[in-house]
Amino acid sequence: MKQNDKELFLLKEKLSTMWQKVISQVERSKLALFNGDTCIAEELLYIEKEVNSIELSIDKNCENYIALFHPVAIDLRLVLSVMRISLHLERVADYVAGIAYFVKDEDCDSFFKKWKEELGLEEVYTTILNMLTTTWLAFQSEFIDNAKSILQKDIIINVLQDKAFSTLSTNLHNFDNYEIKCAMKTLLLFQKLERTGDHCKNIVEELVFYIDAKSLKHKI
Repeated sequence: MKQNDKELFLLKEKLSTMWQKVISQVERSKLALFNGDTCIAEELLYIEKEVNSIELSIDKNCENYIALFHPVAIDLRLVLSVMRISLHLERVADYVAGIAYFVKDEDCDSFFKKWKEELGLEEVYTTILNMLTTTWLAFQSEFIDNAKSILQKDIIINVLQDKAFSTLSTNLHNFDNYEIKCAMKTLLLFQKLERTGDHCKNIVEELVFYIDAKSLKHKI
């Protein structure tokens, strides 16, 4: 294997490791959130620092690769996409950390348990995990023929967020001060999940750019 091919292989492996770590983070954030598990929340905050370190390492490796090998065509697209995808994954890890802080606060635990089913959070998590896993598999196989269907899943998350906002705002007049505060915190939590969906959508766009040399930005 040529040195430049070896470096690309290692770069892809590092991003794949980061991707799997972030998928695991999202899965465990669901456990922490739904069970009020502060121990898992603490673990998530620690792992978030690991994800940050991997992202910095990937950035450095990509910059060095471009400087040393002057890539063109698909090699250049790969390096650029790896840099951008690692940034999106790091942002997802940041939102997971925000969820961990929500769990650690514990002040809205009873409110959240009462409303989580009606707000559709199970479906939100299922959709996000599907997007992250499907895109990771596409990266591994270098084959993404279902880009549009993955992108459409982001719409599901947006609809559920709008529904949650409507549900809680409709009930505000029945809430006491504690419930109003927790309703606001829950909506901010939803916003973190919605932004996670946006980053998953951006990852799809980067994969299409890398694999098919096409740009989907601002088109779907």
